[in-house]
Formats: sequence, C-alpha cells, structure tokens
Amino acid sequence: MSPKNKQRKQQTVESDSRDAKRKTYFGPRDALGAYIAHPESYPSNVVVYYNSDFVAINDLFPKSTVHLLLLPRHRDKNRLHPVDAFEDREFLEAVKAEVKKLRALAAAELRRRYGKYSLQEKAREEALSADPPPDELPAGRNWEREIMCGIHAHPSMNHLHVHVISVDRYSERLKHRKHYNSFSTPFFIDIEDFPLAPDDPRRDPDHEGYLRWPFTCWRCGKDFGDQFAELKRHLNDEFDQWRRL
Repeated sequence: MSPKNKQRKQQTVESDSRDAKRKTYFGPRDALGAYIAHPESYPSNVVVYYNSDFVAINDLFPKSTVHLLLLPRHRDKNRLHPVDAFEDREFLEAVKAEVKKLRALAAAELRRRYGKYSLQEKAREEALSADPPPDELPAGRNWEREIMCGIHAHPSMNHLHVHVISVDRYSERLKHRKHYNSFSTPFFIDIEDFPLAPDDPRRDPDHEGYLRWPFTCWRCGKDFGDQFAELKRHLNDEFDQWRRL
C-alpha cells in the first residue's frame, strides 16, 4: 500500500476515533449535551437549527407526530432544573421568544403533513391550486393551537430542554404510563406558566402523583383507568379524527 493510502487510512481512523469520543462522552442523562456542544456535526433531520444561544432538534424518541426540543446553550442555566432556571425573568423571556419561533416551525410541519386531510384547510388548499392564485390566501386551520410547549416537572435529561410537541400523542414511541401521563397531566408545565408561584403544586410532582393518574384521553376526556392498550387503540382513532378537523 502506498504512503498516500496509509496517510488516508490514518486520518480515517483518527476521525472515527474523534466521532466515537463525541458520541460516547455524554452519558445517557447527559446525551443532550452533545447537541449543545457540537450542533454543526449533526444532519438537518436531527438538528433543525442552531444559533449562539439555542439548539433546536427533533426528539429521537418522539411521543407525537411532531416532537421538537429546544436546548438553551447558556452555560449558567443549561444544567439547572427548569423551575429554578426560569426564575430568571430575562432568561425566561429569551426562552419564550425562541419557543415562539420553534412553535411556528412545528405548526408549519403539521400543516405540511396534514393540511390535505383537514376540513379547515380545504379553502386554503383550493386557493393554492387555483390558477391564477388569489391575492390573499384563506387563513386555514390554526395549527399553532395544536402545539404544546413546556417542560416536565421532573426532566428525564440533565440538560435544560423545552418540549415543542403536537397534541396528538400518536407515536410508536409512546409505550407506557409515564410516556403518556408526562404529557397529559400537570406533570407537563406550559412554558407560559413560568415563573411558578412559590405554592404551585407542580413544584412537587411526586407528592401530587401525576404520573400515577388514571389514563384520560387528551381529546375527548374518556377515562381508561389503567388500560393502556385500550387507550392506545383509542388514540389511533382520535388521531384520524383530529387531523380531519
């Protein structure tokens, strides 16, 4: 083998080694740190966008059809519990402003995926197909109303992150009680509710037992008790009806 080939092989090995270190440096609960530290090294289907203060990613284990995470890059805040971090009003307002941008992107993705099924989008879809198109498009469905933005009262990851997630809870990754109730009870705290009052019960989610609550359909309110499999079948039906609204 020529020296040139050896050099190329050496560079490949060194590159593979660096990639391995980058991927394994962060433990399971610290895995979000890799995106914060090196967002530029991920493809666009993983990292949606990034700037000096935030990274937006697609959740690798989505609990709805659209599930994004906003990761603040602020070194003095990004490993704090969100309830504590959001006591800083200036930081909170910066996060809320960025969440608003990401929510709009998530809503646009819902429209792209489900606009053709939605009755509220019919006039808009017809206008888009018209020749010539109208000067002004009908407003169509307000997809931003179908997006929840907030945090878990007990985050599962060490780095501060905000969920920007569609309401449908339609996902193969939604597999058990904690997955569902963490987004369907007060365990999920809307970003607009911060800062929390000192006596807000969501500060002590273990005492309130949110994750142990019976299953209740997010859309129709039907009580499924402890019957998760039955709930999942019901969610499939609700999803089909929801996207047709």
